[in-house]
Amino acid sequence: MLKLNIHGSDGCPTPFYYYDMALLRRTLDAALEARPSDAYHIHYAVKANNNPVILREIASRGFDADCVSGGEIRQAVEAGFAPGSIVLAGVGKGDDEIEYALTIGIGCLNVESEAELQIIDEIAARMGVKAPVALRINPDIDAHTHHYITTGLEEDKFGIDRRLLDRAVSYCLASDNIDLVGLHFHIGSQILTMAPFEILCDRINKFVSHLKEQGVTLRTINVGGGLGVDYDDPDTNPIPDFKAFFDAISHNLKLEPGQRCLCELGRSLVAQCGSLITRVRYVKEGIDHKYVIVDAGMNDLIRPALYQAHHLIQNLTSESVHTDLYDVVGPICESSDCFGKNERLPITHRGDILAIRTAGAYGETMASQYNSRPLPRSVFAD
Repeated sequence: MLKLNIHGSDGCPTPFYYYDMALLRRTLDAALEARPSDAYHIHYAVKANNNPVILREIASRGFDADCVSGGEIRQAVEAGFAPGSIVLAGVGKGDDEIEYALTIGIGCLNVESEAELQIIDEIAARMGVKAPVALRINPDIDAHTHHYITTGLEEDKFGIDRRLLDRAVSYCLASDNIDLVGLHFHIGSQILTMAPFEILCDRINKFVSHLKEQGVTLRTINVGGGLGVDYDDPDTNPIPDFKAFFDAISHNLKLEPGQRCLCELGRSLVAQCGSLITRVRYVKEGIDHKYVIVDAGMNDLIRPALYQAHHLIQNLTSESVHTDLYDVVGPICESSDCFGKNERLPITHRGDILAIRTAGAYGETMASQYNSRPLPRSVFAD
């Protein structure tokens, strides 16, 4: 059970995001310790949580960064990430974003289409620089996760079809403005079994071997991220199994001498340290259901509405030894504004404080001002 020093309205108006910084540090340490060697680099996926305090903590631990927009690059640099340690991904990079990335000396541009490759070539030529790129190839692997966060199938908005690899490589080698540094892959998110990563490594080995036969050597292999977390029992499993993840990669990926493996972990680093704290406004008695109506809404945490995701919900203030089943819902004028159905909670009353756990990833960073509601603030504790 999450422990908070929050009672009544003592300067902490709800809803807000609460971050356990001690847990974040333990998680970061566990991820670094699980790396097989210094050849494995962890690029934190900034999109998971771009809170400046979180970013500064991660940068201070020596992590690199994975960004998907010019805005994220700026935030990463401001937080202390070195430009050369940042990669820029994303299927729709703007010309201004590409120019900015090349201007600051970004480590790599992960290219997701032949059309994008040509634009990067043109911009680099105009700027008189050589653009470091990695080709994102779709390995056609089903990660068996939610269809919104499966990203490595054969036909997808992300990446280059594997059958077009040779053509894209030939373009890079023929250009004076492109430096082909590696290959990039990403098969999805919230992956809880290691089999998809093992299959990915086998596919990567075949791509690398094929290119090596043509005399093409690569400095980096980016295996993406996707390691999942325990949303149902965060107290028992607060830190993901980073060792299993890195074992699956290192035991199956055949790195060449001097080659680096890049991993883009996001959710697994920050999800468990964050909770959305909300106050009960009303308990509504229906015919078949009881509704706990809280002051947080889907604008504060959209994952349940968008992905049908479930987060553990805890009542932090009820002292009742009896429980009941409740639908926990928000105040937004949408039927999808529901955090959980048939949640078993201690007898709950107006004014009780609830914690929606494992909300450190894709929570605050996806919050909006829908219904003209203010953005949730953040509170940090050690």
